[in-house]
Amino acid sequence: MLSKNQFDVLEILSSQQNKLSQRKIADLLDVSVGKVNKIWCELEQAALVNDGRITQKGVEALQPYRVKRAVIVAAGFGSRLVPITLNTPKPLVRVKGVRIIEPLLDALTECGIEEIYLVRGYLSTQFDDLLYKYPNIRFIENPYYNEANNISSVYAAREFLHNAYIAEADLLLYNKKLIRRYQYCSNYLGIPSDETDDWCLYLKNNYINRLAVGGKDCYKLVGISYWTEEDGRKLCADIQQCIASPGGKERFWDQVPLELCKNHYKVSVRRCQQQDVVEIDTFNELKAIDPSYNC
Repeated sequence: MLSKNQFDVLEILSSQQNKLSQRKIADLLDVSVGKVNKIWCELEQAALVNDGRITQKGVEALQPYRVKRAVIVAAGFGSRLVPITLNTPKPLVRVKGVRIIEPLLDALTECGIEEIYLVRGYLSTQFDDLLYKYPNIRFIENPYYNEANNISSVYAAREFLHNAYIAEADLLLYNKKLIRRYQYCSNYLGIPSDETDDWCLYLKNNYINRLAVGGKDCYKLVGISYWTEEDGRKLCADIQQCIASPGGKERFWDQVPLELCKNHYKVSVRRCQQQDVVEIDTFNELKAIDPSYNC
């Protein structure tokens, strides 16, 4: 088993075609060159790297951390984007000619993630058009999307949550490198924030210990997470138990691992930037990004 530091160096090398110096790796990881040098010596001794590149043995060492699938939550109505969503599901709304969901699907495809499950509900048949470009999508129907919160969509896909990304379908992904082929541990994407009125995360000992709506000196929650084999199977059971409990269907699914059953998990934050990913919540925000909607 690789240490987290060893994984980080190998993961960077696996995504690069060219030889990388230890200084470049240190810059990419935002750590000292001395630390990278120590890790590099460990990897060389194990024959996982050689001459600035990952070896075949190094590639094989990464395989237990390979992301196997993605679950995309796309069943909702998108009421705050009315009138556009009266006839079009929010993930299929075009922004400068590109459907909101497409950069995410492109990123998953480019990483070689072949199992892509899309949970649909509102105007569900419109998602069939995606199959022309993304024929490997497998649809999961959520018949309860109109009477339950998004926990019902994750419940519908509960068998596929292990070794998996869970992603909201209405995120406009500008930085496709956020979707990676390998992940070391369960994590949420989070944007460092001095203050936010949105869903946010607080850490203790490098793991998420509190979920809140609005906060200071926190991480703004981004709706893309990854779940390991072990955590994904626990999540399946916990989601099932929650949705069967009184008031469970009204929960947001993230509340299960981050609040209701948080002692079952150790979930870290993977930092990203505000410009990496945007959630378009309102029609006015859509018009600000794509002026063609002002007509």
